[in-house]
Amino acid sequence: MWYEILPGVAIMGLFLTIPGVSLTHIHRYWNGGKEKRTARYPYQWHLMERDRRVSGVNEYFRSKGLDNID
Repeated sequence: MWYEILPGVAIMGLFLTIPGVSLTHIHRYWNGGKEKRTARYPYQWHLMERDRRVSGVNEYFRSKGLDNID
């Protein structure tokens, strides 16, 4: 019957979601617990460059916060 295909569909769906979920966790690990940022517009790129300059370690994902900026 039609329900015999459900286990196969469930396994395929699981294997298709594993790369996306694992990639998110890998990015969090490498970027110090923060999501990877993407710049789709020039304004977002300027914000990332500002964060890189302000961080003091030349990495946009290691921000100091506004209270620690000299």
